[in-house]
This record gives sequence, C-alpha cells and structure tokens, in this order.
Amino acid sequence: MHKIQSTQEHLNFPQLSQTASVPQQTLQDYEPLVSIIMIFFNAERFIEEAIDSVFAQSFDRWELLLVDDGSTDGSTPLAQRYARQCPEKVHYLSHPSHENRGMSASRNLGIQHAQCEFIAFLDADDVWVTNILEEQVSILRSHPEAAMVYGPIRYWYSWAGASRDNERDYVESLGVQPNTLYKPSELLTLFLQDKATVPSGILVRRETIDKVGRFEDSFRSFYEDQVFCAKVCLAAPVYAAGECWYWYRQHPEASCSLGKSTGEYYSARQTFLNWLKDYLVRQEISDPDVWRALEHELLPYEHPTRYRVGRLVRSYTGRVQQLALSAASRVLPAPVRRWLNTRWQSYQGLVPVGSVNFGNLRRLTPVNRDWGLQRGMPVDRYYIEQFLSTNATDIQGRVLEILDDAYTRQFGGDRVSRSDVLHIKAGNPKATLIADLTCADHLPSDTFDCIIITQTIHLIYDVRAAIRTLCRIVKPGGSLLVTVPGISQISRYDMDRWGDYWRFTTRSIHRLFEEYFPSDSVEIVSYGNVLTATAFLYGLAANELRPEELNIHDPDYQVLIAVRAVKPISIPAE
Repeated sequence: MHKIQSTQEHLNFPQLSQTASVPQQTLQDYEPLVSIIMIFFNAERFIEEAIDSVFAQSFDRWELLLVDDGSTDGSTPLAQRYARQCPEKVHYLSHPSHENRGMSASRNLGIQHAQCEFIAFLDADDVWVTNILEEQVSILRSHPEAAMVYGPIRYWYSWAGASRDNERDYVESLGVQPNTLYKPSELLTLFLQDKATVPSGILVRRETIDKVGRFEDSFRSFYEDQVFCAKVCLAAPVYAAGECWYWYRQHPEASCSLGKSTGEYYSARQTFLNWLKDYLVRQEISDPDVWRALEHELLPYEHPTRYRVGRLVRSYTGRVQQLALSAASRVLPAPVRRWLNTRWQSYQGLVPVGSVNFGNLRRLTPVNRDWGLQRGMPVDRYYIEQFLSTNATDIQGRVLEILDDAYTRQFGGDRVSRSDVLHIKAGNPKATLIADLTCADHLPSDTFDCIIITQTIHLIYDVRAAIRTLCRIVKPGGSLLVTVPGISQISRYDMDRWGDYWRFTTRSIHRLFEEYFPSDSVEIVSYGNVLTATAFLYGLAANELRPEELNIHDPDYQVLIAVRAVKPISIPAE
C-alpha cells in the first residue's frame, strides 16, 4: 500500500480564469484524439476540481463532454460557463427536458456526441493526475491490439485536508501482473473471482465501443461500469498498466457509498450477474473459466442453502488445517519444518529465499563483453531485426542508413532505388555522406524516403539537434526507423571515442520525438523481459534462448526501444 502525499503537492490545477485561455494554434493545428466524458448530477461541490484536472493535462488533444443528468444545483450553470468560455474544447449536453436518466444513459449520450479515436471517462467528483492522457494514449499507440487501458486507483480520503485522513489514503492493488496485455476473457474471470480489481480510469478505443455496444441503459446507478467492462474484456485484449493516474474521492454522498449504506449496491450484484449470464448465452461464449467463476458467484443467490453449507464445511476444514500445522510446528524437528515450508512455497509458485541457483551466472564479470557476438546473434540485434521486418515496407525509394547499408539491403531489397550510408568522419569506404547529425546543414532537406538509425542516438550528446536534423532531411510522407537501448551495458569502444551518453525509456523517447513530429505520427514499441535483459547484460546470445522467451515483452524491462516516425506532408522542412 503506497502512501499519498498532500493534495497540493500532486494536484496543481489551473483556475477557471486560466482555462478559458486555450492556445488557438494548438486547436487549429491538431484535431483532438480523446473525447473525455464527464457525467454529473448535483456535483456542484466537486465538479470544478475534476474539470481543472482535465485542463491540467500534459496532453492537450482532447475534447470534454459535460453530460448533465438532470442536476438541480449549481453544477449546471458552472458546466455551461466552461462550455461558453472554451467552446473549442468543452461541450455541454443534457437529456431532453433536463431529465435524470441515470449513469449509463448519460454516458451513452456523451458517446453519441464524441468525435475522437479514443474515449475516456472521469467522474465529476474524482480527479486525474496530469499525465494520464499522455501515457494512456502512448500505451494504446504502442499496443494496437489493445482495446482498453486502465491502472490502479487511489482511494482518496484526505481530499478535505483533515490530518486524520492522511493515513487512510492508499493505492489499490490491481490483483494482476501490471504492464501486461491480457487476452479476451482472462480479466473478466479474475474480476468475478474477486482476484483482480474492475477497471477504473479507462481509456478505450471508439471502434471497440462501436463493436461491443455502449453502456446498458437499464443499469442506472450501480454496476454500470462492470457491465461495460465485461463486454470489452470478453471481446478484445486489455492492457493493465502499473501506474496510478486516477484519484477516487471517498465521501458519503458518492453513489457507491449511498448504495452500500442502503443495501442497494449489494442487491444490484445479483442483477449484474443475471445480466452477464444472459449476455454470455446471447454471445455464444463458452469459455469454461468464465462460466465456472460466474456460477460460483451466482450460487448464494440461486442455491442459498447449498452455499451456506459449503461455507461451513470450508470453515471447519480450515480450522482443522490450522490445528494440524500448529501441532506439526511443536512436534517436527526444525530441518523437517524448513523442508516442508520450502516444498509448500514451491507448490505455490514461489522461490524460497536462499534457494535460487545462480549456477554459471554467479560471477562478477560477463560471459562475453562483446554483446554476445562471439556466441551468436546479440539479443538487441534480434529485436532490431524483428522491428525492421515488421516495418519493411517503409524501406523503399532513397534510403539512408548509418555506418553501412546492411539493413537497407536485407529488408528493402528491390524496393530501394538508391542507398546512402552516413558516417561521422571520413575513412569509412561504404560512406556516401559525411556528417555530424547535430550540425549537418549541408545535408539536403526533404530527401530520403526512409532513414534507418539503429543504436546510434544514445551516442550523441545533443539528441534534440540530431532528431531535428533527421526530421528535416526525411521527405514529407517518409519515415524514420530508429532503435535505442533501454537496458544495456556501456559501449566501451564508443565511450572512449565520442561518448556513450544515454539510455532511454518509451516515455522519454516519445517525448523527444513529439517535439518534432505530431504525436499521432510517432509509434513506440519496446522489446525484452527480465530474462532477455539478464542474458543481454551477461553477453549471452539470442540463440541461447527459446523463441517463446525472446518474444515475451515486459514494459518494465525495456531492452530495446524502437521508434517509427512519419513526417507529415503538411509540415515544411526547417
């Protein structure tokens, strides 16, 4: 459980007078990518803080749809005032005759008017941290197969400033491996078993909503989010991120708090489970794990007596096991107890402390300092070739590569009409161009259909100047294919000559390229996992690992990061 610092340290939102002044150049030059739907009902107390957290976003390509569910307090004129002052960004919506139709119908009204590729939902009494849109859009761009992304939420008790509430704030556990893409139905099974939290603070693709359908209007106040998430999780892969972007305000007027106090929230669960059962039948979903989890959850409603008897039996069995363990701890010798404990941990999939076998890896020097070249193909080169193979159709026309033209020939073939090789100084017989990318004014602008830059950017101190040059010399409509190291040893050869300066993350390299290319023209992907990172650092080769080990990518262990950046035709060369 992670403690939260004071609200002021984390949430520094602009006031209404500031948000009314939106940079016109941004609005004209970039169409919004994210439609943010904020429904509200008598939310005068909190809605302004929620809206301000939207305006505080580091990612500004959004529209905000404020959907009024029949409010009778001051939240209606407040929302209308935002819409009047920022008509390009904020839109006010309400039901006919200002009716109250419930949460699902209100979210559906927002979806109906949403214009963007991605849709996000923020409740009017909650807030976002400032980088949620930037990071969630980046994740869905990097994982085109993912339909939705979500992360853990903060249970925010200290919003009122009472010192006694500071210790109550916590970040919930996801219950699943973070930074992981889950296949359809995997997460729903865990949600039903209460082994994982239901997604909150989601960003979902509009095309996914069009495919699975919108919220169910019959769910007016409770479980409406679980209904929608169930449909998405059954239909497409979902990405569970590890970072917390959403602050969930805890207060007695919240709908969930009111529902739990009256008992409505608990009775609504049966309605949700019955709906899900009918939905699985209608969609002809036969996943046995989902059905087993659902039937178990329906047991107390459909067979209450059998459910109570089962609980009594399990409780009795548990007490017997506790007594047996207690007796064993008094009777059995210590070595036997340790052996049993180790076997039990192994049975649970744990690695007991002290039992890891390092074998040949218990050493203070690598197996090979030459990236594994003497043993086969280096791990990073395996990933570089995987990336270039995926984007091989970009390698065509006039192509520029660093040091030699090996990848141009390997992946471009007959599509390449002219191949150029760039080197920083004379003496390379394969070089057709000599230039330092940080000061290369003599290189012609708008020239190359494709530029391949592998494992080079980190050797340049002035990275921005190099990227600026690359953006200038690539043709409009042309592409940059760039790879950089994430987890890697130092290149001693380069360090002793011109320097080895940087290691990157997907976020840092994305931020750098966004300074010169529009965000939607930049695609970032990372490769690697803890095993391949370890093998690479030890100097083992890719051929010493199995394909299924190499091809699992954990975003927390980024061995290689790859960038595909396309220069828009509308952006002139500098």
